[in-house]
Amino acid sequence: MSEVSLPAARPAPFVSLVGAGPGDPGLLTLRAREVLTQADVVLTDALVSPALLAHCPQARVVEVGKRGFLPSAQQEDINDLIVREALAGGGQRVVRLKGGDPFVFGRGGEETLACRAAGVPFEIVPGVSSAVAAAAYAGIPVTHRGLSRSFAVLTGTDRHGPAAYAEIAGVDTLVFLMGVRHLPQITADLIAAGRDPQTPAAAVQWASTPQQRTVRATLGTLAQRAAEAGLGAPAVTVVGAVAALHDDLDWFCPAPLPLQGAQVAVTRTREQTGSELAALLSGRGAQVSEIPLLRFVPASSPRTLAGALSGFDGWVLLTSEQAVRALTQTLLAAGRDLRILARARIAAVGSGTARTLREYGLAPDFVPTRSGSRHLGAELPAAPGEVALHVGSQDVDPVLETALGARGIEYVAAEAYRSELSELTPAQREQLQEAQVVTLASAVGARALAQVAGTSFTAAVIGPQTELAAREAGFTRLILAEQPTLASLSDAVQRACRAG
Repeated sequence: MSEVSLPAARPAPFVSLVGAGPGDPGLLTLRAREVLTQADVVLTDALVSPALLAHCPQARVVEVGKRGFLPSAQQEDINDLIVREALAGGGQRVVRLKGGDPFVFGRGGEETLACRAAGVPFEIVPGVSSAVAAAAYAGIPVTHRGLSRSFAVLTGTDRHGPAAYAEIAGVDTLVFLMGVRHLPQITADLIAAGRDPQTPAAAVQWASTPQQRTVRATLGTLAQRAAEAGLGAPAVTVVGAVAALHDDLDWFCPAPLPLQGAQVAVTRTREQTGSELAALLSGRGAQVSEIPLLRFVPASSPRTLAGALSGFDGWVLLTSEQAVRALTQTLLAAGRDLRILARARIAAVGSGTARTLREYGLAPDFVPTRSGSRHLGAELPAAPGEVALHVGSQDVDPVLETALGARGIEYVAAEAYRSELSELTPAQREQLQEAQVVTLASAVGARALAQVAGTSFTAAVIGPQTELAAREAGFTRLILAEQPTLASLSDAVQRACRAG
């Protein structure tokens, strides 16, 4: 019998340089999605759609992109970080997620050269470049028989000058990336180099997204028309006879959306991507920033939790999805597993926690009629004198403890994980200050935001318990979701924007 030769496992460390496309998450390639599902760490650019992070819930996400003229990482620092993350812990799978295509003015060559110099193996996963996608979404073919046999892609951030443009006088279509801020200089230099001021031209902002806008003009008038329209970055500029085809071929006409242009900050923990809520808000037209407020670390003593649960036959209370995940991880760290709960009765604080329990093969014995610690404490089918063991973080839940104590039920807290405040970057603080609305999806998140950034925000909150915690922390401008769901929280964001 001949031996079967199995393919060699991909070596670790390993870096995947992945193109995320121009904006629409549906334009991500199948290979890119596959790579994201395998990642340990994702280093993402600022303009990457947050919906893409739903493909990598297992990964730690680090934002390294540049936003306008805010303080941001230097390219050399990003190169070093890619290598460091790949080599950490004996080797990790790192995805460098970049807008468009990483090799089209994405500095992907510099990042892969850094990997090669460090001996870190890598791959390139091309993406749909905005150089052609933005034009296509505006109904402009970069080549067209009888109009354009060639096109060139240029960066608009460099000062090329008339002499440089004269060298490409024979190219029919010019596509400028990242150049909307310098349009007056670019158009003047092109005219000085011999381009006819009447040459058709167009600028496309936020191509392929619900925020897409296109300004069609001539080379001589484009800068003024774009300024009058308030067109800003990110935008792609097309100069050439083909730009006139936009008038007949414009096909992508996103309807006005309820949150068009609104800036929303989605607060979350580092372990959560927040992408489902971010995707819902982006789909309604919002510009979304995700702000990590907390990070979770393992329990200080896994054996303490295992000891508390061993033989326990009372109620085990779980008040978050994180608590469910941490329970299983802490028990495994102590050499035990979920069979330790065989005699216990399990209560979940709401439908989300109950769903996570079922994913781990556990059906909750009780879920209150309304989500929240207050309702769990009031409705738990336990008699006075019974013990309720709350599995969660190092912090006692005062609402739950009070509700149970009022009924004579003993509350005991058991640590399955520890939560710590995240340190926000200057860019994240800027995003918070610019946000019209922030979202609060948990009481602990409300308290964390108050500690790290204050309470001077208009906030949409997911439920009464979160609202109570937010008011106790000092927030005053609160909009409560009608139901404890992400869709209802998105509705609350809309109401907050209208009220603000």
